[in-house]
Amino acid sequence: MGPLAGLRVVEIAGIGPGPFCAMVLADLGADVVRIDRSANVSGGDPANPPADLLNRGRRSVGVDLKHPDGVGTVLDLVAGADALIEGFRPGVMERLGLGPDTCLARNPRLVYGRMTGWGQVGPYAAAAGHDINYIALAGALEPIGRRGGPPVPPLNLVGDFGGGGMLLAVGVCAALVEAKGSGHGQVVDAAMVDGSALLMTMTHSFRAMGIWDEERGTNMLDTGAHFYDVYETADGRYVSIGSIEPQFYAELLRLTGLNGEELPWQHDKSQWPALKERLAAIFASKTRDEWCELMEGTDVCFAPVLSMTEAPAHPHNVHRETFTEVAGITQPAPAPRFSRTPPEITGPPPHAGQHTDQVLADWGLDTTRVAELRAAGAIA
Repeated sequence: MGPLAGLRVVEIAGIGPGPFCAMVLADLGADVVRIDRSANVSGGDPANPPADLLNRGRRSVGVDLKHPDGVGTVLDLVAGADALIEGFRPGVMERLGLGPDTCLARNPRLVYGRMTGWGQVGPYAAAAGHDINYIALAGALEPIGRRGGPPVPPLNLVGDFGGGGMLLAVGVCAALVEAKGSGHGQVVDAAMVDGSALLMTMTHSFRAMGIWDEERGTNMLDTGAHFYDVYETADGRYVSIGSIEPQFYAELLRLTGLNGEELPWQHDKSQWPALKERLAAIFASKTRDEWCELMEGTDVCFAPVLSMTEAPAHPHNVHRETFTEVAGITQPAPAPRFSRTPPEITGPPPHAGQHTDQVLADWGLDTTRVAELRAAGAIA
């Protein structure tokens, strides 16, 4: 039912941003087939699926990528695919015999999506790395943190998922649109360092305008401002405040009881630390629920800081169905929303190799050929 229904994608199994990209494409309706290494195929009860939610919504084929017939099987799937995505270091797919030149020779319309940290070329291209390294080099890590403290890694949201998997999904979709008109596929080189830098575009604008200081934790959006921060409440929980615009700031002052005082200009940075202390004392005087009762539904720009356990139960998220449950596990629902072709999670994460015979039959391999591949040890 999703907007990508009818598209076929081959995913070479990996970790982190690659599977996230594949999950997004599958949520949006693409038929994504995950190629798992045959060494990882150990059986498993379909009634008890794995808990790796990044693998949801797709089928798994077990293949020995070191066996020539295993590589040939993947190329048979590539021949009928619209896209392939992989997340190995540069050169690995070429050594396996599944590089872009080989795959595009087999299917000239193929979109070949590549997910790496550093990119396919460059001085760091062959080096190992993780999210924290990519966002560090992109200039996205250094500004995050409080004044006087070290940079704070924002989980692995910026590099792996926002600047990585999501960027690859956008790139693959864009290339698919282009291929529909041109009849030609191409390689999408998505690097987490590039994507993380791209996410910093607005901050670079602020710097060019002269309204962003290099010192961490001194700017409007990096916890420097008293009107854009989190505050601890009387019960040890937290609330978030984002009262940037003057009308929203006026609401903040009204609901905290500060509107009757003669206060300095909202954007006088020299006064921010003192005003932050005032607000911290005020927010500490009530519980989080008491502040919710007072501020929810107003124009303060307010929300309680919820835990991962609390978020699915909040009335707004319940109403929006922001979270869903599949195979007994609560998880984020597909996004964004579509009015005519709603996306859905078509199934829980598969066990490695769970759908080998089914997928190969659906994609055009006859039963005799499948039996020969299994006898040769090329598939599992």
